[in-house]
Amino acid sequence: MSIKQHFRTVWISDIHLGSRDCKAEYLLDFLQNSQIETLYLVGDIVDMWALSKQFMWPKAHNDLFHFILELSHGNTKVIYLPGNHDEPAQKYDGMEFGDVEIHREYIHTTADGKKLLLLHGDVFDGQVCFGRLTAWIGDKGYELLLFLNRWYNRFRAWFGKPYWSLAGYLKSRISGANMAIQRYREACTDKAREMGLDGVVCGHIHHPEVVDVDGVTYCNDGDWIENCSALTEDAKGNIQLIYWTHISTQAKVHTLHKVTSGAQEAA
Repeated sequence: MSIKQHFRTVWISDIHLGSRDCKAEYLLDFLQNSQIETLYLVGDIVDMWALSKQFMWPKAHNDLFHFILELSHGNTKVIYLPGNHDEPAQKYDGMEFGDVEIHREYIHTTADGKKLLLLHGDVFDGQVCFGRLTAWIGDKGYELLLFLNRWYNRFRAWFGKPYWSLAGYLKSRISGANMAIQRYREACTDKAREMGLDGVVCGHIHHPEVVDVDGVTYCNDGDWIENCSALTEDAKGNIQLIYWTHISTQAKVHTLHKVTSGAQEAA
């Protein structure tokens, strides 16, 4: 029996249950192998956009959804911050769904006293978007990236190789995408700075990273479409971004960044 990792806090977002590219099996395995005090669901948990086009709800998605609900009934506090793909849930801001709290925004205090703004991040779309045509081209391009990523990893699986995000790799080499990520990062940290907070935790753009932006810590927990990433906090307040790209007892955690809350670290 494997020893579960203990986390004071875990942030996950952009699961997109109901989407064909959702990596529900990986996330379920991560949660089953973790002991979590507080779990934040930072938006786009259920992809209502995808479900409205074609209903798809395989067993893995159902198992993950019910496992999260079970966590909320136990010793894990679960807080849900709806995003744009699960927008209908935003109207329940300040309410509870069973044992799950729902908030549009939230302020988290780390173990070492740092204050972090939590939100999905779709509120910054107007500041980041380069126009309707560019946005449309970006959406179609992203669909192509996910298609390539899906088939590339099927071939890897046939040869016994672990999951690897081709989409993330290609996206990092597109200048327009990098410009949008930079603008999004600045918009998020500007809001945290205006509120007098130490940092921000968000999702939305499927680009995991932990970086200091002029004294404000920017944390993006990534997604479970491309990267299979989560943001975690330990008992001392250390923030760590991890990937979980293997399943069951063979699962491995790959550290991307590890920073102590409040410490400045450049990208």
